[in-house]
Amino acid sequence: MQKSTIGHWKAATRKLKTLNKRFSTPDRPVPREAYLAVLEACAANRLNGARASEPARKILEDMSEIGYDIPLDLANSCVQNCLGEGPGGTHEDCGGIDTALAMVAAVESSQNGSTVLTEATYERLVSALAKDGAVEEAILVLRTMVVDKTFTPPLSTFADVAKAAARAENQSEGVLQVLTYAKASGYELDNIAAVDAGRDILASGVIAAEKMDNLALGLRLLTAAAKAEGCAPDSGDALVATSSSAAQRACTLIHRRAIFKATEDSNWKLAVKLLELMPKRGLTPATAVWRAVLNTCCKNEKSRKATAILLDWCTLVEEGKADKPPVSVFNTVVNTCEVCGEEELTIKVLDAMKKTLDTDGNIITLNIALKRLAKVGNIMGCEGILIGMLNEGIEPNVVSYTTTIGACAREGMKNAPMAYEWIKRMRSRGVYPNYHTYNTALAACLDGKLESTFIGSKIATEMLSDAEKELACGIKGSADYKSVLPDLYTKVLARQLMKQLRDNWRAGDIDMALAKSTTRVPLLKLVDFDKTVNAANLQDEVCDVDDDKDEIAAQDFEFSLLKDLHRDDRRTAMI
Repeated sequence: MQKSTIGHWKAATRKLKTLNKRFSTPDRPVPREAYLAVLEACAANRLNGARASEPARKILEDMSEIGYDIPLDLANSCVQNCLGEGPGGTHEDCGGIDTALAMVAAVESSQNGSTVLTEATYERLVSALAKDGAVEEAILVLRTMVVDKTFTPPLSTFADVAKAAARAENQSEGVLQVLTYAKASGYELDNIAAVDAGRDILASGVIAAEKMDNLALGLRLLTAAAKAEGCAPDSGDALVATSSSAAQRACTLIHRRAIFKATEDSNWKLAVKLLELMPKRGLTPATAVWRAVLNTCCKNEKSRKATAILLDWCTLVEEGKADKPPVSVFNTVVNTCEVCGEEELTIKVLDAMKKTLDTDGNIITLNIALKRLAKVGNIMGCEGILIGMLNEGIEPNVVSYTTTIGACAREGMKNAPMAYEWIKRMRSRGVYPNYHTYNTALAACLDGKLESTFIGSKIATEMLSDAEKELACGIKGSADYKSVLPDLYTKVLARQLMKQLRDNWRAGDIDMALAKSTTRVPLLKLVDFDKTVNAANLQDEVCDVDDDKDEIAAQDFEFSLLKDLHRDDRRTAMI
């Protein structure tokens, strides 16, 4: 007792140990006052810098075993001061989490243990466990606080555990448990983003949601953060998303995946909404994200929304916050505006392309311009664009020529001689027709004139020759882009031309027998074409070696996209 009074905790501990060993019996244990005197000496000065942690633990265990009541202030002081900021919760290698847990177990097993330890003590223990990476243990103690003790820990305690769980491997479920306990304690997720600790909790939840690929949960937590008041001038979701590099990465990935999922489902409204939220939350959309949303809007023919998104993208480029859109993106939007008849939007997009990329576009842009003229049957305008392309060193492709031929096939403005002339011109430039080209040219011959019927028969002969060559030699590249094999529409056109020929001989323009033996023969062969080649002719075919490289992936994509969009006259002017 004397050593304890003067603060000699080491000597007092030794004396207590000797007393316990030599004079203590089950019927006559060491008095409670002796234990308390030594415990007070040990607890002084923060457990004497945590050096007295082990003696204090032993005293608490002995008092609990004997059945002595443990004073509230001493018990809480010992547990809290046992914990430090060092590894394992130690303070200069003394004390630590293990010792603190042993103290808590001893106190809780005492007669008044259920009411001795305070909320602050448990908070300190939970934070120490979380900092040490003992996530599961921290969650168990947190559960005890909320469920068994009915405490309401501060948000900082939940945040410590949530952040530790988010950093740990395979502890994403632990973050969700922390969120559950926070709600059970009375906190509303829609309000906690107003303070730093609350934002840390929500950010940890977003990180866990990204690891679990739970997109709905991640977006829900950000929406909850956005509802919090008191975050001005910023919004709660922006503060959560930019709270750390890990949170920013998780938020970016969640938005990216959600946008791609929306585009796969052709849900353009959701994709646009998510894209618009990204800059507001301090997130930078990648080029692939911008393109995915734009392509979805274009496929759904939402020209105004696509234009608005593209112009926003260009604005961010000017501010240095985004990469420049490729020419193909402008082409896609321009084509959508043309399909929807939005002339003013087309001009806006072309002006934006000139301003942003300092270019008037590429061959696809010019093909779209050709499409615009072909729709109104402006053959001379199409010819002018092709000549301009050649002057600029841009070689027109099969799409360019097919679109120009489409101008010759407009209803009421058909021009079979010019359509056939363009087939000869494209061949002279080393560009070969495909079945779209032939179909468009055949359609241009349906004007009721005998001369046009003759031209249609010539075109059918050339198509059959190219088709037999393809069957013998095969093709390299996209069949939709290079194949000349007749399709169902080809046969429809051939039947219509045969009907036109019948009308011609009935009108006395040509002898019926002559027509049947000459002009009708290739048309009839097109109708009966079965994609087989005569074995005798196979030996006579000479296959050309195609040294040209396939069209780049971007052009193939544009061709496919634009072809799908032009449903109105896709048979006569494929772009």
